[in-house]
Amino acid sequence: MYFLSHIARKTLLLLAVTLLLPFASASAQTVVANKDVYTSVSKAGKGSKGIQAFYASKNYKPIWIGNKNKARRKALITALKSSGNHGLPIARYNIAKLQDAFKSARGNQNAGAVELLATKTYLQYAHDLTSGAVNPKKIDSELAINRPRRSDENLLASLTKSSPAAFLKSLAPRTKEYQLLLAEKQRLERQLGKSGAAQTIPTRTLKKGSSGNSVILLRQRLTGLGYGKLGNAPQFDDGLKEAVMKFQKANGLTADGVAGPGTLGRLNQGPKDKLVKVLVNLERERWMNFPRGDRNVFVNLASYTVYLMDNGRSSFETRAVIGKRAKDRTPEFYDEMTHMVVNPTWHVPRSIAGKEYLPIIRKDPGFLKRRNMVMISQSGKSVSPASVDLSGYNEKNFPYYIKQRPDPKNALGLVKFMFPNKYNIYLHDTPSKSLFNREVRAFSHGCVRLQKPFDFAYKLLEKQTSNPKAAFHTFLDTKKEQYVNLAEPVPVYLTYRTAYFGDASSASFYPDIYGRDKKVFNALSKAGVSLRAVQS
Repeated sequence: MYFLSHIARKTLLLLAVTLLLPFASASAQTVVANKDVYTSVSKAGKGSKGIQAFYASKNYKPIWIGNKNKARRKALITALKSSGNHGLPIARYNIAKLQDAFKSARGNQNAGAVELLATKTYLQYAHDLTSGAVNPKKIDSELAINRPRRSDENLLASLTKSSPAAFLKSLAPRTKEYQLLLAEKQRLERQLGKSGAAQTIPTRTLKKGSSGNSVILLRQRLTGLGYGKLGNAPQFDDGLKEAVMKFQKANGLTADGVAGPGTLGRLNQGPKDKLVKVLVNLERERWMNFPRGDRNVFVNLASYTVYLMDNGRSSFETRAVIGKRAKDRTPEFYDEMTHMVVNPTWHVPRSIAGKEYLPIIRKDPGFLKRRNMVMISQSGKSVSPASVDLSGYNEKNFPYYIKQRPDPKNALGLVKFMFPNKYNIYLHDTPSKSLFNREVRAFSHGCVRLQKPFDFAYKLLEKQTSNPKAAFHTFLDTKKEQYVNLAEPVPVYLTYRTAYFGDASSASFYPDIYGRDKKVFNALSKAGVSLRAVQS
């Protein structure tokens, strides 16, 4: 019995020494705190590996509680209280509970539990601000976006090595777009805080020669939006026409100087509708909180525009046609453009071949030949539609492939720009040029068609040849399919920005053609984000 008791006592003593070893050099009071932190952190549960690794590296020394950490506590509370300025879900951080917990930790009571609560609250806030408050992939399968995410251990270590207030402020995206959206958010919140709503401009067509109160309202609205000091004259003159054209151009409308239903509809958007868009697009900017490279291709599906960005500014832009709204919507994702194909062959997707072309060639076997297209068997042989019985096939079991040879009338036009991806989405030319004149340009099967594909190709090639235009046309003139590799891959970002500044000083607001704003805002609302009005 004595032998067993002696062993038991030695075991207990060894265990106690092991637990207190990390704290051996600390004061008695700190030892108690560190021990409590160790106990709480070790039981933190699933998803806490980063927290545990950080505190282990610090010998479980607290970073929130105690007199030495007063500045860090104050900086965290201040940051959390201002989280609504970023459109973050302030209620998620339960600030009052954290403040009460800090008070209860005086004298090292509940030290470990309070330390862990503060750490988890900080990490929630830090991840929300650096990576977004909601996960796009859980909102819609078409939002195939990989958010940036710093590790818990990195966020904690970086905080302790920096000035707390400055570091917490630095977590927000540093892009010019994010800062402009924040300013626009404040402006719209002040508008909401004013008594009375702006008078709606009647949605009838206003143009040069029109007169009356609607013209006065139009002048006032454009003046308020920053398109000049237009006065209150009731006549629609050249000066007003020019201001209307500037507004139309900035908002992706046909810049004809005529304020029709489409233009007036945009002008009549109230601050509440615009504020929703700004909140949603602040979140989208947080989803892209990472270096985008000196050069990238930025596709804004909502404005039907493709930009080539160099050092943060647009060096080229072109109108675009995107996927249909009811189906074939173009997804959002990021990839790398590696090459272009000049004089491309169009390999018709199986879904299009069976659903759209099969019914046509049943009735008209000569249809494919007239369009420089061929039907291919699974063994790779060309098959004439007239030589086989197609009556037993449907879109699901159609066994043939269809491809269209290089040709100016090819559905892909004369060049396509490739960033290989699982969605089979790419940018390309098109023979259907008239569609670019429309304000709503959602007509494709998902790929993005460019109005100025040749100019886009020249810009891409300028980094690797002294005469990009001549180089491109050398490939084009062969009239045969040519693969042209880019010397350096270019990041491609397919985005959906319904409130966007770009290089402009004022925001452009675009319709939610795919209904994605609504889904994102619903997710933000469930997380705790809300509209607010601020008194001027």
